[in-house]
Amino acid sequence: MTEALKQWEAQLVDGKFHLQQYLGGSDHSSVFLTERGEREPQKAAIKLIPADPKFADLQLSQWQLAAHLSHPNLIRLFEMGRCRVDNQEMLYVVMEYAAENLSQVLLDRPLTPAEARDMLRPALEGLAYLHGKRLVHGHIRPGNIMAIDDRLKISSDGICEVGELSASRDEPSMWDAPEVAGAGKSPAGDVWSLGVTLVEVLTQHIPRWERADQEEPVLPETLPAPFVDIVRDCLRRDPRLRCTVADIAARLQPPSSVPPARVSAKPVNAPANRRYIAPAIVAVLAVAIILAAPRLVHKRPETGRISSVPPEQPKPKQKPQKSQTGQPTGKITDRQVPSNGGAASPAPIRLTKATNTHAGSLVRGEVAHQVLPDVPQKARDSIRGTIRVGVKVQVDPSGSVVGTSLDSPGPSKYFANLAADASRRWRFTPTKVDGQNAPSEWILRFEFTQVETKVTPVQTAP
Repeated sequence: MTEALKQWEAQLVDGKFHLQQYLGGSDHSSVFLTERGEREPQKAAIKLIPADPKFADLQLSQWQLAAHLSHPNLIRLFEMGRCRVDNQEMLYVVMEYAAENLSQVLLDRPLTPAEARDMLRPALEGLAYLHGKRLVHGHIRPGNIMAIDDRLKISSDGICEVGELSASRDEPSMWDAPEVAGAGKSPAGDVWSLGVTLVEVLTQHIPRWERADQEEPVLPETLPAPFVDIVRDCLRRDPRLRCTVADIAARLQPPSSVPPARVSAKPVNAPANRRYIAPAIVAVLAVAIILAAPRLVHKRPETGRISSVPPEQPKPKQKPQKSQTGQPTGKITDRQVPSNGGAASPAPIRLTKATNTHAGSLVRGEVAHQVLPDVPQKARDSIRGTIRVGVKVQVDPSGSVVGTSLDSPGPSKYFANLAADASRRWRFTPTKVDGQNAPSEWILRFEFTQVETKVTPVQTAP
């Protein structure tokens, strides 16, 4: 933070907004924490930019336009106006305060494909709302994808009409489409920015491209396969060839023809004297992007998930199947299919706890939440026989998955990746050793066929 900005802290803007902590900014803007409301003050963010005589009125009109918009995935703008700070003429806009944004997560790790998919849905909804009103966002990038409580939102202070030049004096950035300098902002430009952002959140790198060249951008080799086609269609040099936000949303919808999935859970007790497998110690990152499951950006480990998936529906208890000997088999099947036509969302598997090897010494964990891979029907049609994949997961003392590796990848890298991605989102009840929560290790054995997916969880340590 520069000395000048330090001096701005504690100053009063427009007689009612105290500049508190400096939150960040660019060469032409500064953002501070402030409060609004007299009886019950609420945290807010206030953005300050120089009052350029050529663009000041345009900027204020764009902010006023955005302030009248109402969508659950757009940051709300409250007040705007002119002010003086240290004898400088400034414009200000007061908006919802978001403590964290997606760029902070990327400092630590990329998103998993499932997290990226869940991040895209609310962002696409916000963009579709704007494009339907012939408005454009103009500044899609990780830093402008934020979380407020349990909802993901995109910024609103750069919104303008289609074809209108932005009031911002910032030079075109690495996220801006090639045509933006001459043709102004457009829905196709938002799609380009979304494509660059998608590459960045999945790989921590942006695609390589030169603004002056005509070559298509070069995508990182590590870009996960399910998103390659979407990104390519977002990053067409010719804006007429790019996909739309509706096209992207349609591709994210699970195929309605996918048959119900089935889960088979067979608890297997490993010997009690197996050594502990210590999981990686992962710190918690406070960035809330997950919408309905554990919030994405509040957790650093691989288990984080941005989710806008509706909560699981309760299912009636099933009578345990019995073997020929009359004893319960421990096998649970589930053919529940959500009403939205998506992949099956089975109720958590509850495995019977093993009895202690020594009195009070060991109580094994259970599967508390399972996630099945979302397998397109076209992929299922390519299967001949059964594809088996084993994924080893390390579980911390709280029951969260903190590490995964392929125990047996099987013949298909595609299905191995599906299994690994799903495994990261499982949760377990803690294993207890001498009454204390302890780390554990499991192997999840997936079986893919043309008609169903089965998984058998096996605890291997301790």
